[in-house]
Formats: sequence, structure tokens, C-alpha cells
Amino acid sequence: MDSDGTPERVLVTGATGYIGGRLVPELLDAGYRVRCLARTPRKLRDHPWAGRVESVRGDVTDAESVGAALRGVDVAYYLVHSLGGGPGFEETDRSAARIFAEQAAAAGVRRIVYLGGLTPEGVPEEDLSPHLRSRAEVGRILLGSAVPTTVLRAAVIIGSGSASFEILRHLTERLPVMITPSWLGNRTQPIAVRDVLRYLVGSARMPADVNRTFDIGGPEAFTYEQMMHRYAAVARLSHRLILKVPMLPPRLSSQWIGLVTPVPSALARPLAESLRHEVVCHEHDIARYVPDPPGTPIGFDEAIALALRRIKEANVATRWSSAALPGAPSDPLPTDPDWAGGSLYTDRRERVVDVSPEALWQVIEGIGGENGWYSFPLAWAVRGWLDRLTGGVGLRRGRRDAARLRVGDSLDFWRVEEITRPHLLRLRAEMRLPGLAWLEMYAEREPDGRTRYRQRALFHPQGLLGHVYWWSVSPFHAVVFGGMARNITRAAARAQERAAG
Repeated sequence: MDSDGTPERVLVTGATGYIGGRLVPELLDAGYRVRCLARTPRKLRDHPWAGRVESVRGDVTDAESVGAALRGVDVAYYLVHSLGGGPGFEETDRSAARIFAEQAAAAGVRRIVYLGGLTPEGVPEEDLSPHLRSRAEVGRILLGSAVPTTVLRAAVIIGSGSASFEILRHLTERLPVMITPSWLGNRTQPIAVRDVLRYLVGSARMPADVNRTFDIGGPEAFTYEQMMHRYAAVARLSHRLILKVPMLPPRLSSQWIGLVTPVPSALARPLAESLRHEVVCHEHDIARYVPDPPGTPIGFDEAIALALRRIKEANVATRWSSAALPGAPSDPLPTDPDWAGGSLYTDRRERVVDVSPEALWQVIEGIGGENGWYSFPLAWAVRGWLDRLTGGVGLRRGRRDAARLRVGDSLDFWRVEEITRPHLLRLRAEMRLPGLAWLEMYAEREPDGRTRYRQRALFHPQGLLGHVYWWSVSPFHAVVFGGMARNITRAAARAQERAAG
């Protein structure tokens, strides 16, 4: 509580990401007032907790917006980093951390809490992977500020939807026999996401004289090989045969992970690089300030079982793909006046179907993931593979929820940009393209009681290559987009018939 008896206000950066999106409701339940800093605040609007928080627009690389967001804040959570951010990410992380530290001190923030990566003991910093090195540097910058700081260092986080869990899950489930690098024999200390959140919430109440790092992990350390065997046992899979080879560099390992799992190689590489050294906890001092209740920290097998149960129940709150990709465009919508005079190619399809808008909307909102895209599956599969081969996300990100979408959700190689139920779904492409692309689907009631399905594919080319791309793929639009419109309306009609009969 503040001196006037009101609950303390906390700022959460990275609220659109995997950890941040789960931390917010935990803080609310603990009695805090929560403010979220996001580059695109509307991505938070469909979260169950959206009406209970204050959302402000800003970027951690912009001092003015950070300063405004920190005004009146007691505790600030720094949960952003440039994982997979491409060249120059270290300088971006360094600059953002300095801005945040300076603005937090100027605003009179009582404490900063940062979640970083567990680093190996006795290994020179120059031998660490660039991402681990950057995480460590960010922690030092925040600890060196005028604001008392808690730096939590975690290795592999196990929870439904985490990148680490998805890699482990798909490698183990899809490959009964696999060849792995010998350095996967190094030990790591996984931690359940529930314990990470518990430590994050508890860190807000640390005494003012605490300014240090804490190692956080589960009760046991494993090699990655052991983790795969344990996962197989919990998931009731047959025994996995794992063959280690002496030389398989992280770049090749991440490419292999990108082909086998939904996590693209750009994000898999820093996770693979972190396993080159043994990363285990060397202290559990966090328990002095955030005591462990009975049964915690959660064991590895229980963490896996909890994650699998969440997936089976379709109750995954956030996923590794919740955060926007580094460098993702935030250009104006195709309908904005700023587009006037620019090149904007459009493919339009319309069909009238004898169903209610609600029946049609159920099909529209259920598109993608396991339900597919209702047209020429081979064409979509090939486009997804081409995207993966060029370093993109491909089709395998799937959906967070099988039936319901929210703004900001990833949907295969799209991201949900707008939803107006039961009328409009707008998706923005996140595949590798020489331009910007959207796909819009509308359900509109006709005067005669039927429903019109409208579909628009929009493409804003960048340079000559963008124009060449559009005209090279336009001959296939009749099959891909025409088939989609036809099959979506047919699926809605069949669903309504089944419901009626």
C-alpha cells in the first residue's frame, strides 16, 4: 500500500509477450494497480484482464514515452528483450535498458524487477552467446541504476506455450530417433512458469536495501537428453533413441529445430546457444524474500503434466508467439487516407449464403491452425515451407485457442489485427514478403435474411520486387482465394444444417 492507503501501482513492460501476459493477472490478484506499456495497446484489449488495467502507448527505446509511463509507479517490471532481433540487437537492448533505468530514477520508482537468463559459472563473458551476453549486460545496467533492482535469472522455462516447452515437446513427439549435438549433455535447471510468476510477484515487496541477482530454477537439474526422456514418460510416448554427434554448431541445430518445431530458427538459435554450457543455479537466496510454499518449486514432471493439461483443455493463456516479431510493421491500415496514391493490390471475393451471420462467423473465427485455410492445402503448405526456408515463421505457429481469437494473437503466419464480432476479422501477414499484406473476412446480413461473405486480400508492394511478386502469384488467386471463399461458405452451411437437424 502507498502512504495514503491505496494499492501500489506497478508498470509491466512486455505485457503482450509470454511472461508479461501471464504476470498481469497475477499482480492484479495480489492487489496491485497495473499499468501496461505497449507499442500497440489495442493488442491487450481482448485479454480477460484488459478492463482492470491501464494501458499506455510507448516504446522502451523512447525516453519520453517511458518517462510518462513510469510517472506515479512504485514498481516497474522490465520484461522486454530483442530475442531474434537481428543485427544490432545488443545496442538496442543496451540503449533501452539505460533509458528505462534513468527514467525510473527520475520518476521515483521504488524498485525495478527484471527477468534475465541464467549464465554459466566460470565462463568468460566473451565466450557466452550474444543473447546471453546481452541479457547479462541489461541486468548490470539496471543494477547500476539509482533504483534498487531485482534481477531474476532463469534457464529453461516450462509452461504451456513457452518456446522452450514447444521445442522440447515437438522434438520429442515427432522424432522417436534423433541425432543431437554432444553439448546437449550439458546440464540445465528448468523451472515451471508458475514458479517464475511467483518469484516475479514476490520480488515487488523486497526491502529497499536488496539490489542483486537471484538464480531461480526447479528442484532438479537435467541434461537435455534426460529432459526428452522424462517428457516422453510423462506424455506416455515410447522410448526415444537419441544419438549424439561431436560437432553440430548452434546455427545448424537451430535450423533443424526450425524445421521440426513451430519455433522459427531465428528464435531457436539463442535457446540452442544457451545450452552450450552448463547452466544451473548456484544459490537459492530468493527463498529468503519469496518463501517457497509446500510443494514448490514445482518439479519437472509436474510442470510438463500441467503444461500438457492446459494444451488438452485449450486453456493456454499466452504463447511464445504472443509478442510481435522483431521489426514487425506497424504501418497504417489499408483503409487509412495515408494510403491514397500508393500502390495497393486487392483481390476481392463475395458469396451469399443462406445461413445466419453468427454461423458464418464461427467458421471465420475458427480458421487456421488444425482447421486449415479452406483451400488447396498443398499451396498453403508449400508457402509455409518456403517461408520457413527463408527464415520466416511458416504455418506451424497454429492458434492459441481452437475456437476464439483475440487481437494480437498469432495465427500461423498471420497475426490478428482486428476483430469485430460477428462481422470482421482482419489478419496481417508475418511471412517473408517484399511488401505488406492483409486478409480480411466479413459476414454481413442481407435484407432478405441471408448472409454475404466478403473477402479481401490486400498487398502493398515494396519496390519492383513487390510488384513482380504480386503479378507472379496472382494467377493462383482464383484457386487459393476463390476456393477459400467457396469452402468457408459451404462449411458454414453444413454446420448450420447439422445444428438444425
